[in-house]
Amino acid sequence: MTLFRVWAPKAPSMTLLLDGQRVPMLSEADGWWSVEAEGSDYGYLIGESDSPRPDPRSRRQPDGVHGLSRVFDPTAYVWGDAAWTGRQLPGAVIYELHIGTYTPEGTLDSAIERLDHLVDLGVTHVEVLPVNAFNGTHNWGYDGVLWYAVQETYGGPEAYQRFVDACHQRGLAVIQDVVYNHLGPSGNYLPEYGPYLHEASANTWGSSVNLDGEDSDVVRRYILDNALMWLRDYHVDGLRLDAVHALLDHRAVHLLEEMSEEVAALSAHVGRPLTLIAESDLNDPKMIRPREANGLGIDAQWSDDFHHALHVNLTGETTGYYADFDSVEALATVLQEGFFHARSLSSFRGRVHGRPLDLDRTPAWRLVTFNQDHDQIGNRAIGDRLSATLDENRLALAALITLTAPSTPMLFMGEEWAASTPWQFFTSHPEKDLGEATAKGRIAEFAKMGWDPEVVPDPQDPETYQRSKLDWSEPATEDSPHARMLRLYRRLIELRRTRPELTDPRFGAVEVDFDENARWLVMHRGALSVAVNLSDQVISLPIGGRILVATDPGADLADGLELPPASGAIIDSGAGAPVA
Repeated sequence: MTLFRVWAPKAPSMTLLLDGQRVPMLSEADGWWSVEAEGSDYGYLIGESDSPRPDPRSRRQPDGVHGLSRVFDPTAYVWGDAAWTGRQLPGAVIYELHIGTYTPEGTLDSAIERLDHLVDLGVTHVEVLPVNAFNGTHNWGYDGVLWYAVQETYGGPEAYQRFVDACHQRGLAVIQDVVYNHLGPSGNYLPEYGPYLHEASANTWGSSVNLDGEDSDVVRRYILDNALMWLRDYHVDGLRLDAVHALLDHRAVHLLEEMSEEVAALSAHVGRPLTLIAESDLNDPKMIRPREANGLGIDAQWSDDFHHALHVNLTGETTGYYADFDSVEALATVLQEGFFHARSLSSFRGRVHGRPLDLDRTPAWRLVTFNQDHDQIGNRAIGDRLSATLDENRLALAALITLTAPSTPMLFMGEEWAASTPWQFFTSHPEKDLGEATAKGRIAEFAKMGWDPEVVPDPQDPETYQRSKLDWSEPATEDSPHARMLRLYRRLIELRRTRPELTDPRFGAVEVDFDENARWLVMHRGALSVAVNLSDQVISLPIGGRILVATDPGADLADGLELPPASGAIIDSGAGAPVA
């Protein structure tokens, strides 16, 4: 027998529709309804309605988010990762991927076949864009409406278990991207059940989730139980929490603090590290400060400041939020201090923004940094990667700086071989009106910025999705630029793994020299110096030692360090220091 239980405080009555049979449900306290029955496919009839709704906690939706739910037992899977003890975030290299575009097939099982590539690359953590159930066949994953179900077009929950298991058997930790700040535009039946949303408040994507209003205790429990589900039932090692600044919560104990408490308790029980990473643009140290020090206790957060400073210095692009980062000094600042905006004026926001990190007490690994990610590529008008605008030399510089910075580096899939395929904004809304509105809104948004509407991809066009899939043939040609870039990434990750200076998390152990006019920067990390020439001229720097990595074969140490234009090198200046 299965216990069917659902929270529906708005309902005058509830009926379970199970394998075509109607089963009346019993009312419990606080708006809960339950009944025990035997069956497989089910939905709930709210009041006198004849239209069944999926279970808000459905584990499987074989016919999509508008269809019936199906009973799924997560304990039935026989795991092969008994020896897995997890991976801590300090010292990690994260690889962000989207299941639908990582492989031609776009499934969890096909992604397993490409995991050995990640092992050879040297990454430690695989971060998966959202896989919870959404309407349609493909999208980025941020339009999910059933947070407990794994998208069927990816393979469903059993395939997800196989994927995590396969990662662990290869020594790879899994971080799952989850969205708790909003729900997608189609298939969201939660408001019919109860006050899951704040009707009077909204964020960029729609109504805010009810985290602090009447009946919000159950809504918070809905989120917390979902977070624990991924970590417990699917053996996931961490969660990336989408846009936490959009979590509207005025309670004395914030949802994120409550989540960090419960995840820490689960970590103690399962005996392996469980990591929470926030996507936050607040630049508020409280986010990643331990609870014992009156912080929220989130382990780490993404840092857009690093991306912006590096992007501007490599591309020269200074529109919008990039304007404040137009200096070598900005890059030096994020390398030494983490946040660039730390009680400083943000011209994009039109106000002072951020607060400084306590550099003596904050390890640098708490900041996850990157030169590309799904947002910074996909939210551009044509979804162009850095490889579309930068030459091989400057792409190599992006890799060099990202993988030698004191923070936790993250790569976006295909970056390691300078993939030429774009990563565009794509949707597959089955509803014609919603699809047309999404496409017109996207194109109009960029038309206001001066883009020709003809070049902005239609997100509803299936070809937009197909263009965004990785081309795995690119790095296969031995002497191609793609293969050279892949070798550089492998070498840099190997060096990060073998030289303790590169995983030293102390901000105080990082010193940066730079020249704004000559456009060079040198980051000193113990016996290693990372020298970068951002200019179009040859530069000479008074650095001696041995070259461990050079992005340009013309780099020379005969009389100090000579760097060709747009190049960089890692120099071992330690006496007798071994070559990694």
